[in-house]
Amino acid sequence: MKSKFEADKNGYYGQFGGAFIPELLYPNVKELEDNYLKIMESDSFKKEFTSLLKDYVGRPSPLYYAKRLSEKYKAHIYLKREDLNHTGAHKINNTIGQILIAKHLGKKRIIAETGAGQHGVATATVCALMNLECVVFMGEIDIKRQAPNVARMKMLGATVVPAISGSKTLKDATNEAIRDWIGNPEDTYYLIGSVVGPHPYPDMVARLQAVISEEIKAQLVEKTGKENPDTIIACVGGGSNAAGAFYHYLDENSVELIAVEAAGLGVDSGESAATSVLGDVGVLHGSKTILMQDEYGQVIEPYSISAGLDYPGIGPLHAFLNESKRAKFMNATDSEALNAAYELTKIEGIIPALESAHALAVLPKIDFKENQVVVVNLSGRGDKDLETYIKNLKK
Repeated sequence: MKSKFEADKNGYYGQFGGAFIPELLYPNVKELEDNYLKIMESDSFKKEFTSLLKDYVGRPSPLYYAKRLSEKYKAHIYLKREDLNHTGAHKINNTIGQILIAKHLGKKRIIAETGAGQHGVATATVCALMNLECVVFMGEIDIKRQAPNVARMKMLGATVVPAISGSKTLKDATNEAIRDWIGNPEDTYYLIGSVVGPHPYPDMVARLQAVISEEIKAQLVEKTGKENPDTIIACVGGGSNAAGAFYHYLDENSVELIAVEAAGLGVDSGESAATSVLGDVGVLHGSKTILMQDEYGQVIEPYSISAGLDYPGIGPLHAFLNESKRAKFMNATDSEALNAAYELTKIEGIIPALESAHALAVLPKIDFKENQVVVVNLSGRGDKDLETYIKNLKK
């Protein structure tokens, strides 16, 4: 039976989704829409995708029982260790899948957008693996605050192009990538990093990231005797790690899904990225979703200490999960995320990415029941954020 949380044939989740694109991009998007499911369901794709996830990425990623964290919050807290993947985040699951699709379509040049740089690194990595040209667009501000990832991309052979318009962050990098795609429609494949953009990207990326929840089910059986946790928590910018962690539980109503957005300096501060609270329905980067906009429909610049969460919208699947109340949307401020990161580091010896720290930051806000089983998707590791952590570390 088709899930009500699966995109329909036009790419809609309820009222959200679709493909709102310039006419010049129609052939590219239509080519992908007509072929992505056929490619993904082919034996050759499945065999190569599974093999690369195992032998190149290092999957399955561990499901780690965080004993001291569990003792503190009086619940059974498991961390899905996406930070241990090759390149340091969940992003590689998606880029491996999409690079195989691009090759099936005969594309020779790959473009991507990146915020925190993790998707850029993952894209540059698979382009190096497959010997394809790689161009990554990144906001000028993000280039400065994510210097280690920029260096990694360049070492992997990618060309990093700064986005110097607007807020000079993820939204603007996406705009530049779309402009490039319009100018190079024949040989170029746009490898989008999250469950955003025109159909079929949100559905395709969610399916590729679904390996996360597929593994959680099997690992929980091994550790607890049952597939379903009580709660799954994941951070949301565009929302690909959350889509992957939630995917196989969307129709399991007994499983509480919690999506955590970046509140920045506070939801009402004017410096925030809490889209579900501050946003309205509109069109952003090719899909109808919820986004932060003014009375004239112009995008309001988001803010977060985390480069991967300062996006002014959320993917259409998450917009539907929010509207339908299937997922509970919470948020965490910069300072709450920093404190959560320092806490995990000190009591479990794991330095999380700032994005993942937002998911951890809501643990003190939840009244857990005795023996509640909680999975937090630890979407990335904190190497890239060390400069920010050191700068904010209290002596």
